[in-house]
Amino acid sequence: MQLSDSLELYQWLEKQDLLASKPPLWWPSYGTFEVIVGAILTQNSKWEKVESSLANLRENDLLSLEALSVIENDLLMTLITPSGLYKTKARYLKRLAIAITDEFGDFELFCRDVDREWLLEQKGVGPETADSILCYACERAEMVVDAYTARLLNAFGMEYELYEDIQSWCRSGIEDGYEEERFAEVYALFHGMIVEYVKVNSKGKVVTLLPVS
Repeated sequence: MQLSDSLELYQWLEKQDLLASKPPLWWPSYGTFEVIVGAILTQNSKWEKVESSLANLRENDLLSLEALSVIENDLLMTLITPSGLYKTKARYLKRLAIAITDEFGDFELFCRDVDREWLLEQKGVGPETADSILCYACERAEMVVDAYTARLLNAFGMEYELYEDIQSWCRSGIEDGYEEERFAEVYALFHGMIVEYVKVNSKGKVVTLLPVS
């Protein structure tokens, strides 16, 4: 199967009803501070383990910007242990919470005013994490790409080395096919569908392309 553009890929994925059992815009707790915490915790970790860490924080009423800004480091490390790399992630989370508080004051103003450049200046925040925060926490029109995206495009015969090149390809067809007011929704769903498809239809790093009528 040859793809003409990313809109064709989006529509091919959409036909497979991949998100039927998922939250409306795929990422749990879309539009909340919890997304920021999850975006850090999911680095080099399976989402199931991240959910355990998030549950620990939730049970202790610590899933807020204010709480994470002042939490004791030892307690934070203990609660996020299931996600792995807990010492590093605890340091990143607390530094980020403090930076957001100092720069923006609260989560709502952060979502309104933050830009990608500011996020990329923060320790522990790379392009994928920054775009995940913008897309799923701040509800911005930002396309997240990751290893799943690269693997799926590779299965279609496309190879990109740079994050920005994959992201540009994914954006181009969507921006030609939808009105701008839908970009945030479509990008959120597009990334979610890619992840769910590759998770189900992979053996190792080889992705199987299923025929869809």
